[in-house]
Amino acid sequence: MTASIDTASAVGTARRWWMLALGMFAQAAQAVFVNGVAFLIPELQANHGLSLARTGLVVAAPTLGVMVTLIAWGALADRYGERRVLAAGMATTAAAGLGAALSGSLTATAVFLLLGGMAAASANAASGRVVVGWFPPERRGLAMGIRQMSLPLGIACAALTLPSVAHDHGIGWALTLPAALCAAAALACALWVVDPPRPSRSDAADLGMLTNPYRTSGTLWRIHAVSVLLVVPQYTVWTYALVWLISERQWEATSAGLVVTLAQILGAFGRMGVGFWSDVVGSRMRPLRWVAAGGGLSMAALAVTDAMDSPLAIVALLAASVATVAPNGLAFTAVAEIAGPFWGGRALGVQNTGQFVAASIVPPVFGALIGIVGFPVTFAIAAGFPAASIPLIPVARSEDRSTGIEEDRVETRP
Repeated sequence: MTASIDTASAVGTARRWWMLALGMFAQAAQAVFVNGVAFLIPELQANHGLSLARTGLVVAAPTLGVMVTLIAWGALADRYGERRVLAAGMATTAAAGLGAALSGSLTATAVFLLLGGMAAASANAASGRVVVGWFPPERRGLAMGIRQMSLPLGIACAALTLPSVAHDHGIGWALTLPAALCAAAALACALWVVDPPRPSRSDAADLGMLTNPYRTSGTLWRIHAVSVLLVVPQYTVWTYALVWLISERQWEATSAGLVVTLAQILGAFGRMGVGFWSDVVGSRMRPLRWVAAGGGLSMAALAVTDAMDSPLAIVALLAASVATVAPNGLAFTAVAEIAGPFWGGRALGVQNTGQFVAASIVPPVFGALIGIVGFPVTFAIAAGFPAASIPLIPVARSEDRSTGIEEDRVETRP
């Protein structure tokens, strides 16, 4: 009997980690598609004569596509489950990526990137729901932190491969890599993803799990607002780190790509670390305050060291790359836990929509800022956004349960 229970437990644990691996693969492939275009900026400028601001519009196309469909994909995941959403969405992303690779004009490429981003949004809510659904609350922060590693790891893959492929073979060949990865992710999800268990809708109604969480508390809205502010320095670094290293530090494209890759890998482990930290302290929001402060300080350090033309600016860039991505997993996990299994997809869609609105604005706006005031001042402006987020971060208050700021005590339902 004991052996049977132990075997069942081992099978259940193995399944959780396998679901996590599949979710990570889908999210990483999506990240290569959506964020990898930023690493084509030097080639776009060299071959098409675009200004940094106009190139930023092309870079923002897949991000804009993700933004407009996140809530819809989340609603589909709430209704029909994660496996169908992941398989269909990633397959469509792969098709759009192939269209972008084969298109004969920059305008057509941008349109395909936009369409691919619209399909790629499927991975954001659905892969997060898989992790939240399969892991218990006391392990969920670490699991979601590991899942959130997929984004910087995907960007690291893009930074390591896309610039050199685009330089040697052209932008079309570079875009075939994310298309192939998304096709592989679609197949893997269709074959092996298992939707996490949840109550029937009738049981969920009796438990109050179908109630709209936005009507009973302001906590979710505050987390969404905080996350939007924290995206600004993150995407400033992600979008323009390679350009800064090449144009301001006179690095070769390959060497600059290696530094960006290292930064993304360090950021990935930073996300895992803060997720584990949140499990240990039993809170998602208290660690979020600390990492938000770290993001602001590291961006300020980057601004100062760049203005001084100090070699320490490279160290500051690495620190900012880690600190600015660390908050995402904490906020993402908290939103999923508060919303529950029947509102999680939509809540995560709202969460990511706000973030992608900001992410779509950052490349053209901050590209224009760099052209007007230079990199140091732009980095300093970006540093102000994490500072502004800190007062908005919810913290549980045991003395007042009517405020809605109760995220550390909200019942979480796998």
